[in-house]
Amino acid sequence: MTLFWFICAALSIVAILFVAIPLWRGISKSNSVERDAANLEILRDQIAEMDNDLKNGLLTPELHEQGKRELQARLLDEVGDAKNEEASNKPHPLKITAIILAVLLPLASIGLYLKIGNPNALLPQAAFSGGGIVRDEASLKALEEKSAQNPNDPEVLFILARSYVELGRYADGARKYDSLTRLVPNEATLWADYADALAMTHNTLVGAPTKLLDRALEIDPNLAKALALSGTAAMERGDYAAALVHWGKLLKQIQPGSEDAKMIEEGLQQARQMLAQSKGGKVAPALEQINEPPASAQAAAGKERITGTVNLSSALKNQADPEDTVFVLARAAEGPKMPLAILRKQVKDLPVKFSLDDSMAMSPAMKMSNFDQVVIVARISKSGNAMPQPGDLMGMSKPLALGSSGIKISIDQQVR
Repeated sequence: MTLFWFICAALSIVAILFVAIPLWRGISKSNSVERDAANLEILRDQIAEMDNDLKNGLLTPELHEQGKRELQARLLDEVGDAKNEEASNKPHPLKITAIILAVLLPLASIGLYLKIGNPNALLPQAAFSGGGIVRDEASLKALEEKSAQNPNDPEVLFILARSYVELGRYADGARKYDSLTRLVPNEATLWADYADALAMTHNTLVGAPTKLLDRALEIDPNLAKALALSGTAAMERGDYAAALVHWGKLLKQIQPGSEDAKMIEEGLQQARQMLAQSKGGKVAPALEQINEPPASAQAAAGKERITGTVNLSSALKNQADPEDTVFVLARAAEGPKMPLAILRKQVKDLPVKFSLDDSMAMSPAMKMSNFDQVVIVARISKSGNAMPQPGDLMGMSKPLALGSSGIKISIDQQVR
């Protein structure tokens, strides 16, 4: 910021000098030169006339020399008088103009910048709070070439990373964010965006994306995107208490009663339910009190839902224990494979009826209603991990529209 204003001041001084100096000097120089030239011309004419008189015998040589000396002396007197007159005269209008411009030029420049400029763009974090996105191949190729020529240009890397993610090229976007966080390591937003791109690449926030989110929250503990994704990551790995903490902190930043607040409240409700199931119906009082949604919000949740029944194929019954965990989840038929809604049961509960809706979303930003079609997956996990593991048993539906009911899913295959 200081360097910017120093450069502006230097350029303003140069501009003032460029405009004012010619105005200040120009008028006196031009008047003086014109006057001297006129006097010299008169002197030459008079001397030429005296030379003719001498030649014609009208003047003696003595009178001729005396006349030349008198003319020269008179010319010198006139030049001196002119200089004294310039020194005593009032400032010329052009000099006044030069003074006015010297004052107004910097004031007008600063005023115009403050009016239509963006001083906040000088802040380091501003460079990565917005940023353009290119979608056409020609512009994208031009950016890639520019980045190849200067791989350490953070602005080009940022635009490329966002563009890749927007175009569904999540792996390419993650690589650009990796390079970007090495160049700008203390910008929390970049770490959160990096985690998001990496999660979309591998269809999970567990593992490396979680570490990136931790780094983002170290820099800015209140970063909304990092809190939202960290809560989703916690739900995905079965740490429902951590999800309550992250989303509870996020909810405090959101305007009460807004759509965003309602989505977060629904996520908190689901986290409480999952935590209660994992703890045998008991939740620590401190966690139970984290932003309990009002009854009206609970009643309004889940207007669009999918219902059905899950059963275990008789051929696989001897491979599952009654205490094994059963996950019933919805995910987008096309797009990211992260769960949009999830229900947790046990094998001893099978066959079990299920109902999935937006109130059971793992992330306030990723809900069933955001997609036209979803797939219902039922999986038996011996480890209790929400992520598929070799040896798990599973079954899934075909793509379904929201509002579908009477769906039957048979767990009849093994995860390899």
